[in-house]
Amino acid sequence: MTRRRENERGAALLTVLLLVAVMAVIAATALDRLTLATRIAGSAATVDQGRAYTFAAEQIALRRVSSLVSRDTARLTLTGDWLGRDFILPLPGGQGRARLTDANNCFNLNSLAAEVTPGKFSQRSGAVGQFVELMKLVGVADGQAQQIAGAAADWIDSDSNDGPLGAEDDVYRAMPASYLAANRKMVDVSELRAVRGMTPKIYAQLKPWICVLPVAEPVKLNVNTLTPEQAPLIAMLLPGQISLSAARAALAVRPAGGYGSSVRFWEGRAFEGLDPPQDVAEQAGVNSRWFALTTNVTMGDGVLTARSLIDAQGGAAGAGQAAPAIVRRDWGDVD
Repeated sequence: MTRRRENERGAALLTVLLLVAVMAVIAATALDRLTLATRIAGSAATVDQGRAYTFAAEQIALRRVSSLVSRDTARLTLTGDWLGRDFILPLPGGQGRARLTDANNCFNLNSLAAEVTPGKFSQRSGAVGQFVELMKLVGVADGQAQQIAGAAADWIDSDSNDGPLGAEDDVYRAMPASYLAANRKMVDVSELRAVRGMTPKIYAQLKPWICVLPVAEPVKLNVNTLTPEQAPLIAMLLPGQISLSAARAALAVRPAGGYGSSVRFWEGRAFEGLDPPQDVAEQAGVNSRWFALTTNVTMGDGVLTARSLIDAQGGAAGAGQAAPAIVRRDWGDVD
């Protein structure tokens, strides 16, 4: 009887210890999940607050753009030291930093095609040639540049016929991970990575020079906001006819108040003897329709980044006819 009681006490103790261990595991798991849920809720609140501050920064930027446009609807210059300059937003428990840049000064990939009828796109040969020239100027081999430009134009145009050195559905279907050409305007520069001939190295070379605007119109630069380092964008306008040194010189000697017109720009000594066609000459303009706003909001350990595209014309036909508007917003880091 004594031995039986001892065995029963040992079994009871073992059962209690086992229950304590199980309860400890359950409690630890519950606490861990509660901690995770608390952190997720806190992060969500921080993101929501960061987004609200980003929207506030956009409103400030819209007012800034409106002020810039109202000074002179026909010309935009660097007056006011606004280009690429950070403005700080002191926030409770954090800080916001926003930067406004000229989004005109890049090669718009959607310029490779013209919208002949609503939703229907046809290749623009002049833009294809300019894209090839830009790629060559930044170090891409001629053969690769022609193949990428042709394939990018085919990616956007509405037909299914391969253009010169281009690529349509049949090419992409034959790839290991098959897909189809978009046959529409690009919505992000990262789409260029899907075009035949593109490599990570070439994409990295092109990234600082390209953009995607929501219009399929010829590239129109603003020579009053371009820097001498952006000379390839001018040199690409007339393939083989403008040297980088000439383009750089024309931007370096820009008057303090900017060029008054496209004509004045082309009349400079750097382009002596050059007579560009009118449509090409107008691509070196003195005004800007598109602005890019980059906002970084820091709250505690979290950082929220947003990139907003502003239409200074607000969708109207000309500057000053409508209030500037946000037309696109991207959250997070870019590729």
